[in-house]
Amino acid sequence: MQDSMYKFMKVGLIHFMAYPQVMKGEGPILETLQKIAEDDFFTAVEISWIKDTKIRQKAKKLLEVSHLAVAYGAQPRLLVKKLNLNSFDEAERQEAVDEVKAGIDEAYEIGAKGLAFLSGTDPGGKKREPALKLLISSAKEICDYAKSRGDLGITLEVFDQKIDKKCLIGPAKDARMVAEEVRKEFDNFGLMVDLSHLPLLGETPAQAIMPVKNYLVHAHMGNCILKDKEHPGYGDQHPRFGIKGGENDVKELTEYIKVLLDIGFLNPQNPPIVSFEVKPLVDESSEVVIANAKRVLREAWARV
Repeated sequence: MQDSMYKFMKVGLIHFMAYPQVMKGEGPILETLQKIAEDDFFTAVEISWIKDTKIRQKAKKLLEVSHLAVAYGAQPRLLVKKLNLNSFDEAERQEAVDEVKAGIDEAYEIGAKGLAFLSGTDPGGKKREPALKLLISSAKEICDYAKSRGDLGITLEVFDQKIDKKCLIGPAKDARMVAEEVRKEFDNFGLMVDLSHLPLLGETPAQAIMPVKNYLVHAHMGNCILKDKEHPGYGDQHPRFGIKGGENDVKELTEYIKVLLDIGFLNPQNPPIVSFEVKPLVDESSEVVIANAKRVLREAWARV
């Protein structure tokens, strides 16, 4: 591709994954966010909860100065607290909904344009269909709350169903069904695909993206380890591209980008956020893993 990738997308980085020490809403949030803001490779950043109000205000100021597009990930809030948006226990389900609503409040406060969440665990079998109905109900309540406060976009991220997170959503056909139902009432809802999750779902980029192309609003780029269960990066751990035993590198990212271009998701009129979801292993540097990702994207884009 001769054209710049920045013409077609806002290239982002997920702050809380690249620097996992801030995953719980604490830690060196400002110091690590500063590093991303100083790196002009990125034109977007995805943040999550920041528990300290004063730190949150400083982060908001930093982001305002940076000219980065900002998205908010509510996934850590749900995962850390083990909350389930499709729980059959109504009190538990409502607790999860309320947690996402708290994330919406923070997202508006910090100036984010969108918020993403994930479904709860997959109960499997005959319980799957009623769980899907509960998830749809939760998603509608979340979208309604977001809409009552402004124009924040709400996004459901597709995760694996059998390997690691074992989420209800899930396969492309189920993701599409949920999106169809929620979109009947709320135009501020969409779906997110993640290259990291596709091998875990057993789906190719085309199989994962084509069925949901009309609802796709956000995308992630990353890797996973599927074959070696003893590897510390096994499952949904988002290790660096090209890691030994991993599933994704330049070739796979190139294919993924081609599909996103073919369906018009990547476009010059309204470039979407496409973010790296990469995490260093215990003995690795965040900065080197981020540099790895940037090199892989540059090479993949050149091959498109």
